Amino acid sequence: MSVFERYLTVWVFLCIVVGIALGQLLPGPFQAVGRMEVAKVNLPVGLLIWVMVIPMLLRVDFGALGQVKRHWRGIGVTLFVNWAVKPFSMALLGWLFVRHVFAPYLPAGQADSYIAGLILLAAAPCTAMVFVWSRLTGGHPLFTLSQVALNDAIMVFAFAPIVALLLGLSSIVVPWATLITSVVLYIVIPVVLAQWWRQSLLRRGEGALDATLARIGPWSITALLATLVLLFAFQGQAIIEQPLVIAMLAVPILIQVLFNSGLAYWLNRRLGESHNVACPSALIGASNFFELAVAAAISLFGFESGAALATVVGVLIEVPVMLLVVKVVNNSKDWYERG
Repeated sequence: MSVFERYLTVWVFLCIVVGIALGQLLPGPFQAVGRMEVAKVNLPVGLLIWVMVIPMLLRVDFGALGQVKRHWRGIGVTLFVNWAVKPFSMALLGWLFVRHVFAPYLPAGQADSYIAGLILLAAAPCTAMVFVWSRLTGGHPLFTLSQVALNDAIMVFAFAPIVALLLGLSSIVVPWATLITSVVLYIVIPVVLAQWWRQSLLRRGEGALDATLARIGPWSITALLATLVLLFAFQGQAIIEQPLVIAMLAVPILIQVLFNSGLAYWLNRRLGESHNVACPSALIGASNFFELAVAAAISLFGFESGAALATVVGVLIEVPVMLLVVKVVNNSKDWYERG
């Protein structure tokens, strides 16, 4: 892991402090940035999201989809957890904790927005960071690549309907036009651009692709941190007034990560998959494509929304929680293989 990746939680904490401070000291410039919109899409954030997402999608080889049938049981577990369990379990946890357990302590009128942010976070399976987690567990590289490619292909078509379904079930108004626009802007166009760029580089050899990936690697994290500074500049007053909101939103996210990773790991063991397949299958079920979730939350509900804040909490706890999952699956290898 790079320094940026290893200490992502530290950088996010610093962005919280810097964003809140700048938002309080310089409200005018940040309000001006917030007004730079076309069809409810904030242009600066849209640009930052592309800088975040395209380098990650450049790593994805859709040609790996041909490898799917070799590990059909592991792929089946991945798809079941990612698309049939994860979004729905998060909607249930959001309803339980936001509407009931923590309701007396959360800002009035923000419950729907917080739940929407949690749903957006869970409906977007991890893309790039899962390669890092898989490497740390000795995961099967071709299986990892094939499950990421398949998830990305499904996400193009399934993200909007699942989000709309769960928002509807949660009695939240679905802004269909904005949701479809977000899918096109933050999934379809980046996938097309990244694959076109990838093929152009590969025509010059694998070395050209590797060199480009190494050069643009820091772009994603840098753009993410810049987006977080903007977001917390808008969220600053709400956080100052109720600083425990972040901790309360972290609870359902943490439970969901541990539940989904444990479920995928156990199912792979029951189905007889090898440990180096079970690990990446469990890890992709636990982590999220938080860049997409943040972008969609800002587009759908705005910078100052509880939805945007909820997705950022996912960024905040992603690295330490996923490193915990990595440690558990590595330490339990003997137990797994005895099964």
